[in-house]
Amino acid sequence: MGHAARSVATPGAARLLAVPDDARPGSLVEPGPADTLLALDRATRAIAGELDLDRVLQLIVDSVRDLVGSRYAALGTFDASGRIERFITSGIDPAVREQIGPLPQGHGLLGTIIREGRALRIPDIATHPDSFGFPAHHPPMHSLLGVPIGIAGAIVGNFYLTEKESASEFSAADQELVERFAGHAAIAIQNARLHHEVQKLAIVDERLRISRDLHDGVIQGIYAVSLSLEEVLDLFDEDRAAALERIDRAIDRLHTTIGDIRTFIVGLGPDADSGLPGALESMARELLGGTLINLTLDLAGAAELGGRVTPEAAHELSQIAREALSNVARHSGARQAVLSVDVDDNVATLRIEDDGVGFEPREARGRGHFGLANLRGRANAVAGSLQIESQPGKGTRIIVRMPIASAESHT
Repeated sequence: MGHAARSVATPGAARLLAVPDDARPGSLVEPGPADTLLALDRATRAIAGELDLDRVLQLIVDSVRDLVGSRYAALGTFDASGRIERFITSGIDPAVREQIGPLPQGHGLLGTIIREGRALRIPDIATHPDSFGFPAHHPPMHSLLGVPIGIAGAIVGNFYLTEKESASEFSAADQELVERFAGHAAIAIQNARLHHEVQKLAIVDERLRISRDLHDGVIQGIYAVSLSLEEVLDLFDEDRAAALERIDRAIDRLHTTIGDIRTFIVGLGPDADSGLPGALESMARELLGGTLINLTLDLAGAAELGGRVTPEAAHELSQIAREALSNVARHSGARQAVLSVDVDDNVATLRIEDDGVGFEPREARGRGHFGLANLRGRANAVAGSLQIESQPGKGTRIIVRMPIASAESHT
């Protein structure tokens, strides 16, 4: 029947068809209508709650094999070109599968079922004109039931069942039962695939968060240290004590940055334990402390936000301030800068202002400036709005407004 891409063992899996206590070892009793419905119900329930794609495929093929009492079963899924991409088996010893070799290529009867997209019942595989033969080490197989697995007109895979255990071939009732199960299997496969895609998107989103935090936090912090060290050599000749003090501060800031890296990995902002006012103040002094820019802080409003914003929102607000102040330190040429937080009713407003060279916001937006794009993304993340006011030669003002919980709900 071919070789499985990977095996997921299901030790101790019970047969789904009831066997009386007085049945002879090795014998099977044909199920009645009630047994058949029970077996179908058990099979569908077994696969309904599983979201891991590999596990759900193995559960499905194990369940369909038990459902009709076949010795072997396989589930093949294929790509848009019709080539088999996964081939999961049940009933074949793993060592034998290894000996059989690579995935089947969709030749012979497997290819016929893929191309025609319809069920196929055959008493003896070898006598069918489309039979392609078996590879070396493949167990002998005679009867075959192939059933497409489809949903909403799209085929997502095929069942291949061989060697009916209680009869010489599969019956029309077997085919009907497998076709009914195939509908449930298709839904389970699609759900598992969607879950897999969501997980991939979540990984991408997490990578974006980490890269953005590294850019906005860690890299900006390292840049602030580099600014503070630029004039150390010249300062040694003028004031050795001041130069050594600046080096000590730079070392302390690098230790803080190392801590920030650990903090960013788990999704928290730096200085989380000191609250938003402390985080904003320490971050602002870190970024502008090694420059000639006179910094004014008005953070009374930040103290009012305790409990009225989520830790995630406070983190985003802190990172917006970090990005904006980093741009002030690197690009503005300003002499004065102001960082303020105000609270008016259920809206918090963060402002970063400077009297520097300014810029044309529309031109920066057209160039896809990474820092400004981060500001917009972070403002959107807290359901806030971003306003950038700047003109060449007239400084820059960045204003972020975000909704917050009412003071009454916090008390």
